[in-house]
Amino acid sequence: MISSMFLAGCSDSSGTESKEDSKGGKKLTVATVNNPDMKIMQKMTEQYFEKESGIDVEFVVLPENDLRKKVTEDVALGAGQFDVVTIGTYDAPIWAKNGWIDPLTPKFDEMKEEEKAAYDLDDIFQSLKDALSYDDNLYALPFYGESSLLYYNKEIFEQAGVELPLTPTWDEVAEVARTIKDKTGQPGIIIRGLPGWGEMFAPLNTIINAFGGSWYDMDWNAQLDNDNTKKAVQFYVDLLHDAGQPGATSTGFTEALTLMSTGKAAMWYDASVAAGFLNNPDDSQVVGKIGYTFAPKQAKDNNGWLWAWSLAIESASKNKDAALEFITWATSKEYIEKVGETEGWVVAPSGTRHSTYENPNYKEAAPFSDMVLEAMEKADYENPTVDPVPYKGIQYVSIPEFQQLGTEVSQLIAAAIAEQKTVDEAMKEAQKLAEKVAVDGGYKK
Repeated sequence: MISSMFLAGCSDSSGTESKEDSKGGKKLTVATVNNPDMKIMQKMTEQYFEKESGIDVEFVVLPENDLRKKVTEDVALGAGQFDVVTIGTYDAPIWAKNGWIDPLTPKFDEMKEEEKAAYDLDDIFQSLKDALSYDDNLYALPFYGESSLLYYNKEIFEQAGVELPLTPTWDEVAEVARTIKDKTGQPGIIIRGLPGWGEMFAPLNTIINAFGGSWYDMDWNAQLDNDNTKKAVQFYVDLLHDAGQPGATSTGFTEALTLMSTGKAAMWYDASVAAGFLNNPDDSQVVGKIGYTFAPKQAKDNNGWLWAWSLAIESASKNKDAALEFITWATSKEYIEKVGETEGWVVAPSGTRHSTYENPNYKEAAPFSDMVLEAMEKADYENPTVDPVPYKGIQYVSIPEFQQLGTEVSQLIAAAIAEQKTVDEAMKEAQKLAEKVAVDGGYKK
């Protein structure tokens, strides 16, 4: 049952009218990504939230790259097509600064003490709250959080006679991947190669960080043709060629999950949230066969990324009361428990709350939980690289221009994967793009 907190909400200070459905009730439009967690959210919304709140929720579900483009256009124009938007740690402070999403701290301040206690903001990981804040205000609530892990198929490893330490180097991973490809003919590793800053650079940027590379130095000089950065990108391209999945440039998170969960690859480096999906007997053929290591190191250790798909309220929304009810319900302890009880604890939203990792039901269903928690705690959002840099963000650069810059650079690297360019050619062009952003954006003095 939805608690009174989620039905009470706070007053809508916008003074705008609420959208209504054909029956005269409130209606919300929620833009979200087509990840498994969000598909469960849609099911739970229909079964519980809509029935108990009387609010009709319409979901617009899109692939990650398409979601970013469509939602960014809507909020930038103030069109108000969506009431609730699914954004990440990269977007939240930038959109907050632009006035595209509503601050949530004042809304929590207005709640009654029992409502605050029921939601329990202190239970949410501080690192995520910091990443989703701007000017001392929280602007989004994390639906699920993640770092990154290396997954491996224990049966394929045994067949090939290989093993890895708990925190391997990328050189060790590459050697094992190539050995498996030679011995079994199966892909030794899956790494996303789909162009798009949020797709390709989720894993690739951590590889660049590990090798001692970066996007910029402290004076905002672009570093994409730096020896360490080029070495990392060349390593990534070569590894995909030698031991990666076929059609790497069309492989995003969803495609990679399908490959790994059907036993068609030996390793996969990606988001820690995938651990639950790989161990879900309803969707995975490799339950009980998966082993885990921390994000591989090289010149730098602790290379796991930090991310949270989160829910925010569009400033142009005409239904902010209902939007607040929805996002506090979907990110609550109550919601996590309901998913665990009805869908299975192994797929309960992870990476957001201390209470989840203290829950014996979750810990029993998710033997990887302690490892995920450690990975998230070690992720260094403030200091992502070997040498100091003027930006935050492990798998991205925390400037507005990175959405376009990262996508354009990813397309150049995809061309290198497809052997349409050399890595040197791709990174030379990428360097010019990054340098132009630094100058045009006023970062380089």
